[in-house]
Amino acid sequence: MNVELLVAEIGSTTTVVNAFTDLTADTPVFVGQGMAATSIEEGDVVLGLQRARRDLARRLGVETVAADHIFATSSAAGGLSMTVHGLVPEMTVRAAREAALGSGAVIRMVTAGKLGMYDLEEVRTITPRVVMIAGGVDGGERETALYNFRALTEQMPDTPILYAGNTDNWREIKAIAREQNIRLYLTENVYPSLDQLNIEPARKTIQDIFEEHIVEAPGMAHIHEAVTGKIMPTPGAVMAMTEKLYDVLGDLMTFDVGGATTDIHSVTEGSEDLRHYRMEPEPFAKRTVEGDLGVFLNRKHVLEVMNGLERAKLSIDFESQLARVPEIPESEEHVLLVLPLVKTCCHEALRRHAGRMIEHFTTRGRLRMVRGRDLTAVKTIIATGGALTKLPGALSIISDILATPVTDYLYPTESARVIMDHNYLMASCGVMASAYPEAAVKLMLSSLRLS
Repeated sequence: MNVELLVAEIGSTTTVVNAFTDLTADTPVFVGQGMAATSIEEGDVVLGLQRARRDLARRLGVETVAADHIFATSSAAGGLSMTVHGLVPEMTVRAAREAALGSGAVIRMVTAGKLGMYDLEEVRTITPRVVMIAGGVDGGERETALYNFRALTEQMPDTPILYAGNTDNWREIKAIAREQNIRLYLTENVYPSLDQLNIEPARKTIQDIFEEHIVEAPGMAHIHEAVTGKIMPTPGAVMAMTEKLYDVLGDLMTFDVGGATTDIHSVTEGSEDLRHYRMEPEPFAKRTVEGDLGVFLNRKHVLEVMNGLERAKLSIDFESQLARVPEIPESEEHVLLVLPLVKTCCHEALRRHAGRMIEHFTTRGRLRMVRGRDLTAVKTIIATGGALTKLPGALSIISDILATPVTDYLYPTESARVIMDHNYLMASCGVMASAYPEAAVKLMLSSLRLS
């Protein structure tokens, strides 16, 4: 059997393959899906990809499935690990962090100001796949970013560096990079002026770096041999599709719960009534990644953050039973054991993503202000990821969270509709959109049962 496009989503625990055809026709077709455990421990993720393709063929009742093109997304092997170094925590550091997270990177360390001896030692220990340096508005402070760049090039000469700070430093940055033979990526300042975020250029550059250097990640050496087209970080692909759906659905969020992480993506300007009370600018499209919230690799930590009421509902031997559940649940008993973890992941990730109303003391007295992400204008919430799309009851989990009263947190209202990515296509459509934007939107709306 031949299809037009295969898209592989290579996760930390599971590899999914989606097949598509008629992508330039009025009605693009989702042909089917295959799944297998990701094979990082075997040293080559292509083995898991091949098994997922065989599973796809088995489900379609054919011997093999060939494709004109093969794209991929990946969050395996830890994704694109980064450290971020800026000037002021609430300005350039925060802007750089938003750019990195929105691209799909995994941030391992964030610093503000000039790097000290122990900071540099920690960066070396982390061994990030790319370092991001920001700092200073254009025309503003220059020395901190230059100092950090020199220090990092001396300590980590083999690590690519992305510079997204004061553009007045570009000539010096280029000269140092040439002198030290550093792989340098330059992009526009993420915080070019006060109260202005400019994270899109850096986001795009980080995704390009990911595709260029993905073969350096453990188990990924042969990925380009199996893929003929674009490779994106899975969270970056989900973010891209969430942004595209904004034009159709308006203000929205995506919950993506997986075996290793829980990501939340939101595209919203927030409530018009609250905009005048913001303490700092927020990006239009925002992603948070919770690397400690996953239903397989991070089960132990999820249990630790579970609230007392939810924990009291579990059986005495819950943890020993849970330990026997594989990456992909195989029975109804397995599903029932995993669902409490999914709820905790959703609840805790939403709490961390959302902003709050706080009391702020000024010369004019005490004021109520908005700190962080205002989600009150969100009208649509999409549930995706293996732990939500493959387990029954996921929609009610999110609806129950929204229906529970909270104090001060700026959550979506209970009236927000929660819809399922029934075919588990969010990441696949996100990477597909780079070549077939119209087909990606149509297929996604079909998966959401909105077309």
